[in-house]
Amino acid sequence: MNTILLVEDNTSDEKLTLLALQDCGVANHVVVARDGAAALDYLFAAGAYASRDVMEASRLVLLDLKLPKIDGLDVLRRLRADPRTALIPVVILTSSKEDEDVVRGYALGANAYIRKPVDFDAFRAATKALGLFWLLWNEPAPVVSRLP
Repeated sequence: MNTILLVEDNTSDEKLTLLALQDCGVANHVVVARDGAAALDYLFAAGAYASRDVMEASRLVLLDLKLPKIDGLDVLRRLRADPRTALIPVVILTSSKEDEDVVRGYALGANAYIRKPVDFDAFRAATKALGLFWLLWNEPAPVVSRLP
């Protein structure tokens, strides 16, 4: 499945991201989680997503950092700790300008860190580049059910 998981609590940023993905021709199904707990439920097929096959991994996770319930860095930490989700590409897409967040994000295994541009045209251009690289050019790792 070529699903994108967008983890975003700000409805305006969610709408802009979805519009930018659509404007750039990204046809992947996008699942939106509005807090860290919902993101983990989706990723690990729990709670409202218990019927989802956990082996149908997302193709890409776009992860905000400042989230309710469980923050984005904790989501990333848990995602990387499980062999079923450890190889899913994660792009931190946030408005945080804290150098510490950049360092911690990469240290926890983020594949990229992008600060959300304020201007929509710049945001659309960044989204298009994300889509082209992660969904078209990048060869995803195979889904892993257990450690080798």
